[in-house]
Amino acid sequence: MSEHKAGFVNIIGNPNVGKSTLMNAFVGERLSIITSKAQTTRHRIFGIVSGDDFQVIFSDTPGIIKPAYELQKSMMDFVKSAFEDADILIYMVELGEKALKDEDFYKRIIHSEVPVLLLLNKIDKSDQETLEEQVAYWKEKVPNAEIYPISALENFNVATVFNRILELLPESPPFYPKDQLTDKPERFFVNEVVREKILVNYKKEIPYSVEVETEEFLEDEEIIRIRSVIMVERDSQKGIIIGHKGQSLKRVGVQAREDLEKFFGKQVHIELYVKVNKNWRSDERQLRRFGYNQK
Repeated sequence: MSEHKAGFVNIIGNPNVGKSTLMNAFVGERLSIITSKAQTTRHRIFGIVSGDDFQVIFSDTPGIIKPAYELQKSMMDFVKSAFEDADILIYMVELGEKALKDEDFYKRIIHSEVPVLLLLNKIDKSDQETLEEQVAYWKEKVPNAEIYPISALENFNVATVFNRILELLPESPPFYPKDQLTDKPERFFVNEVVREKILVNYKKEIPYSVEVETEEFLEDEEIIRIRSVIMVERDSQKGIIIGHKGQSLKRVGVQAREDLEKFFGKQVHIELYVKVNKNWRSDERQLRRFGYNQK
């Protein structure tokens, strides 16, 4: 009988390189929300893939930025924690990218004591000559990494990377039950889906000033009934979120319900409310309440 393997595979990189798309491709479920805006991912999210003799815990982290306020500092703490418990590090870059937005994180990658897989993403947008130049550049920049050109969106070479991860995993019993898909509760995914729709539907500062809290999640055989509150920092933002005669908020609710029905596989009824929670992004007590500052 073969030994069981298990470990943490932590995905790091700058914003908008496709980390969430990659984790969803590995897991086969849409666990991480995805938009074209930077800072879509705020938390560290686990996606768990289990087989008869292995368990891989993928960890999607916020994109690396220089923090400007308390919320962003907490987001970078999630990235730091991803270095601390990694069995394998995935450093994800995209074509044309030249550096990580934090020199300390870059040094930790090139001096990593665990295997590093550097994934060069979005190669579907490249020609062969450019790709070869990029591979040569990153071989010099991160000499301790194995380099794999991929397209997370097109699922190109993702299976090759997954098989290499299985080879590199340490021997270990599973960390989670075999049927568990993530470490997060249902309410977390409701919050994230609503926040994704806000990122898609609103411009400028509005999406970054928003946090979502699900106050009620009642499930029976036929339907899930959800009540969620959208927190904003100012009264003017509340008006923008609601929109003329409530049309903007209604659109967010309809789009969120459609995605949640796919995610949970049953009918969903969702009610959305908007509240002003002044300066929550800089308030440590509020950040702890929303699952940040978990030190």
